[in-house]
Amino acid sequence: MHYTYILQSIQNPSQTYIGFTSNLQNRLSYHNSGKSLHTSRNKPWQLKFYCAFDEKEKAICFEKYLKSGSGRAFAKKHF
Repeated sequence: MHYTYILQSIQNPSQTYIGFTSNLQNRLSYHNSGKSLHTSRNKPWQLKFYCAFDEKEKAICFEKYLKSGSGRAFAKKHF
């Protein structure tokens, strides 16, 4: 399985991060360990949303959509 996910900073809830992975638990641990340059500043993170896909390409496409203007508006309204 491949996952598209949204993380929310616990210390700064207005900060979110969107990504995709094939191992959701390990990826969350990676972000919370401070090893990711993009997320180390606002750790710790909590999982706000995830969606599972059979195909990697679909997870990547959904991630790209959520990072677009209309995708961010969709996520804000629904998640």
